[in-house]
Amino acid sequence: MEKIDNLLDKIVSLCKRRGFVYPSAEIYGGFAGFWDYGPYGLALKNNIKQLWWKMFVMDRDDMYGVDAAQITKHEVLQASGHVSGFSDPLADGSRFNTMFRTSAGAGEETATAYLRPETAQGIFTNFKNIIDSFHPSLPFGIAQIGKAFRNEISPRDFIFRAREFEQMEVEYFVKPDGWREAFGLWQKKMHEWIDAVGIDAKKVYELEVTDNERAHYSKRTIDFEFDFPFGRKELYGLAYRTDYDLSNHAKASGVELSYLDEETKTKITPHVIEPSLGVDRTVLAVLCSAYTEDEMNGEPRIVLKLKPAIAPVKVAVFPLLKNKPELVKKAREIFRDLKISIGAVVFDDNGNIGKRYRRQDEIGTPFCVTVDFDSLEKGDVTVRARDTGKQERIPLPDLSAELKKRLG
Repeated sequence: MEKIDNLLDKIVSLCKRRGFVYPSAEIYGGFAGFWDYGPYGLALKNNIKQLWWKMFVMDRDDMYGVDAAQITKHEVLQASGHVSGFSDPLADGSRFNTMFRTSAGAGEETATAYLRPETAQGIFTNFKNIIDSFHPSLPFGIAQIGKAFRNEISPRDFIFRAREFEQMEVEYFVKPDGWREAFGLWQKKMHEWIDAVGIDAKKVYELEVTDNERAHYSKRTIDFEFDFPFGRKELYGLAYRTDYDLSNHAKASGVELSYLDEETKTKITPHVIEPSLGVDRTVLAVLCSAYTEDEMNGEPRIVLKLKPAIAPVKVAVFPLLKNKPELVKKAREIFRDLKISIGAVVFDDNGNIGKRYRRQDEIGTPFCVTVDFDSLEKGDVTVRARDTGKQERIPLPDLSAELKKRLG
């Protein structure tokens, strides 16, 4: 294998080699700013999203989930300020609106629309629906995971800045005088997330965004920056959006978007705290944090030290030798049983046992189970831990429960 010195290049190479991320339309020379997730990348991404949904939505009793349309009506983005203000400077000094513009309908019914540049507006336009359907008490949040699209002038740095990406966002609605407390609580929650997902906290920094750098809707923003291989860049954002969005949409639509405060019996327009987290940037930060080169048994290896909760594969099952039918049969039985009890389990008999270990290390598989001749006689297997290489015999009746305990 060609020697690669740059960490980002190493990660890009691993992602292509092991089926995490591929260049989009690669057989046609690729498509700048677009990437396709392979089987292991998709599994990693889905595990990250599931963990986020659990921590930010399911473990709370003040959250409501939505999945809004990805194509957004012109009037929505006009009211939010995106049509007039969502632009980047070009080399000649002019401005270029980075939204993908399209149209919906045909003939006289054609209407200008856009691929949404953020997931937030679909939440704000559903605020009244959630109020009418569920009658929540303030404070409460509306959460969404979904695709967003920005026609970046110069997409770069692998999946860090792409034209199609995915966001995990909460719009948390509070009374106007309660925003500071809510902001602090979400700030703490985002640090809990960083630890839970396996991002190296020593490489994370908070940046208080200055008045002239903040988005047009924000009165306070903290950027959570990460030391990527290409420099310290924004990973997440936490913004106090005031009542900007609800007030503008109420004015533009003519529909009242207020909340009846039961204590004072007055109507108020809630203010909003927005923790915004990119899925793709999370994937990249996780890979940068997990990528490790070390030595085991006197040989160099590459290993992804992923948290078990997000690892694409939790357990790999091997027969010691693929040309021994009795070992293969027993390994297949164990694989099927673990597949039922644990789920993300693979069977691997390709190459010698050392090569299989190295392959699973690169994928980030926490545990490998090997079936050998002692397994047939004594009813136990060898379980090898990814990070330490430690191997121990586990009786088959205890295997599933023991692996679940170690996987957390």
